[in-house]
Amino acid sequence: MKLIMILIVMALAVNTTSYAQTSISDLEPEAYFDFWVGEWELSWTDNQGNAGEGTNTIEKILDGVVIQENFEATRGALEGYKGRSVSVYNPQLQSWHQAWVDNQGGYIDLKGSVDGDKRIFQTAERPGPQGGTIISRMVFYDIEKDSFTWDWESSQDGGESWSLNWRILYQRVK
Repeated sequence: MKLIMILIVMALAVNTTSYAQTSISDLEPEAYFDFWVGEWELSWTDNQGNAGEGTNTIEKILDGVVIQENFEATRGALEGYKGRSVSVYNPQLQSWHQAWVDNQGGYIDLKGSVDGDKRIFQTAERPGPQGGTIISRMVFYDIEKDSFTWDWESSQDGGESWSLNWRILYQRVK
């Protein structure tokens, strides 16, 4: 009986350790976005104070090399909005890349990077809606095993300063 209890305690300790958040410095670049894989419930408040909710299912496909995202807004002003992305680490370029498409005809091409413990996908500079240029980026931060925060930001000064457009709180589905 004592041996069984020891084995149970050891199994629980190993299982708990495997779920601990890994520091970015301990990861290979190919694994920088592995934290994102899973089923997520999303919540946000828009600029007018309206609540929104959605789901996002992230899975590895194509022999575990590509990350596929399946986003859907299920409540609020964006209800019915759907998007998909594929993200991949390109070893020849030594960088992450993402292509996003949505049910409104949108397409966004982004390049990945890391800033401390933040993971970032950013667009190239492009013409802005009111003239000038704009850069957009998504920032993943406060990354824990079962939660993280995602921001969609834009810059009209070449990335010197950033404005928050949308913040989503991710909670892993248990």
